[in-house]
Amino acid sequence: MRNIIISLAIASAALPALAAQSLKATVNGMVCAFCAQGIEKSLFRMDATKAVFVDLKSRIVLVEARDGRTLDEKAISAAIVDAGYDVVKIEPSTQSVEELKAASKSAKK
Repeated sequence: MRNIIISLAIASAALPALAAQSLKATVNGMVCAFCAQGIEKSLFRMDATKAVFVDLKSRIVLVEARDGRTLDEKAISAAIVDAGYDVVKIEPSTQSVEELKAASKSAKK
């Protein structure tokens, strides 16, 4: 019984680590910097949002969570749709906003 309790304690301690620190959405309908600003503005209103990056060329929106916070896929998707765009896919990502920005910059060179 003691081993079960210890195992449960270890498993529950690991749960926050499993929560997505970033969510990546593939979005249709973004064509300009104004589009990107509208999406960023909507997502920054959420308490859990630390950073947002919109890559118009690849149609990707990456939202990074604040430390200790969890991102809500449905809320992020709804915010993008409310801003006037179509969410094709949304998934957890291991990339940070800074990493995606750097990859985007190097791809443009």
